[in-house]
Amino acid sequence: MQTIAQVTLIVPDYESGLAFYVGQMGFELVTDNALGNGKRWVTVRPPNTRGAELLLAEPRDTRQKERIGDQTGGRVGFFLFTDNFATDHAHMLKQGVEFLEKPRDEPYGTVAVFQDPFGNKWDLLQPVNVDRP
Repeated sequence: MQTIAQVTLIVPDYESGLAFYVGQMGFELVTDNALGNGKRWVTVRPPNTRGAELLLAEPRDTRQKERIGDQTGGRVGFFLFTDNFATDHAHMLKQGVEFLEKPRDEPYGTVAVFQDPFGNKWDLLQPVNVDRP
């Protein structure tokens, strides 16, 4: 068996990444371990899940810094599945999360694109097939 366990997300710094993903989005902090030289292993994930985690990483050079918010070339690169779109959407709006569009129904589910403060685009998605983890 294989599973995607973590995906790296470059953020300007650990604290701003944590402020958004833990503070605003309500994700849980899974690990925050010092690795030396100011480097940390910081992972977060939505609460009450065992799915993939985000590894929040600070840029180490100019090339990485230039990728912040544009790791997927302007496309939606991250997908947050929900089993209660209306509740999660309302909560995220209340927390100041920036949605780029109004919710819409598609053949695959109810969806709305939002953006983190760094420029990364996400889908909040309640799929038609809710059996997915």
